Amino acid sequence: MMYEKEAVINTWYHFDRVLTFESAKAAFSKYGVEFSETKYRSLGMTDASGITYTNLALLLSDQCEHTTKIAVFADDFKTKFKDSKEFRGSVLRQMEDAFSYLMLCNQNPAELIGLRRVEHPDYPEEALREALLNAIVPRDYSFSGSIIINVNENETEFISIGGLLPGLSTEDIRSGISQPRNQNLAEVFHRLHLIESYGTGIRRIYHLYENCPVQPRIEVTPNAFKIVLPNLNKAADTGEISAQEQLVLEYIAENGFATDAEIQNLLNIKPTRTFAIMKKMLGKGLVKQEGRGASKRYLL
Repeated sequence: MMYEKEAVINTWYHFDRVLTFESAKAAFSKYGVEFSETKYRSLGMTDASGITYTNLALLLSDQCEHTTKIAVFADDFKTKFKDSKEFRGSVLRQMEDAFSYLMLCNQNPAELIGLRRVEHPDYPEEALREALLNAIVPRDYSFSGSIIINVNENETEFISIGGLLPGLSTEDIRSGISQPRNQNLAEVFHRLHLIESYGTGIRRIYHLYENCPVQPRIEVTPNAFKIVLPNLNKAADTGEISAQEQLVLEYIAENGFATDAEIQNLLNIKPTRTFAIMKKMLGKGLVKQEGRGASKRYLL
């Protein structure tokens, strides 16, 4: 099989062994999209003869040669292994298996608010999903290396092979500009409703972290793209003042005190979110509480 440096997914080649698509068939069925040999051509998997496959077919097949590796570390330097997994097969199966494992690693400490149990996951589920999809779909499949996902107590990093395409910067990516490297593969994921439109995933990640004192990071080299997601619960313990906390402090400084209702209106958030923010601010010693119930108010 010959790979070309560019347009790898759209390269035609004759394959000398049988490709099977059991995982792809299961994934298409799960997302309610038809998958059959009659669809191979429209998906970009074969030519009209049905016997000449594209590299896209190999990626979707059970015989896909690329893998995804996840390592869980006990230290920030990523030298002490706690666990590791390698996921093989169709990129669609790798996506499902890798996401399931990441969710197992996603701890959910909880607190009781009245009679309700409120969970606070380490990572927003949607952020993990978007970061994983961003590692799978745009990567450069002309290289044989694996997608690498490293997890420790403070962050999770997703590293995929292939830097930015010429002319794009990290600022462009953050603002939603996108130029798909693998157009046909992106179309498959779009057809399965796994990606909505190109370029929205990164923006969504940053939106999910807008109230976090530690923000996601994007790091790019000529041959690699990395996005790092902070652990929300660890970031909350850093003692840094978030933008929302700063607004609350400024409001109290100007008005002398603030009630839960005033803070909810100020930040345009729900009561449960107000409770969580003020609990953190009390824990940091940024504010103090007077009264209870309807008479409760916060002072500097």
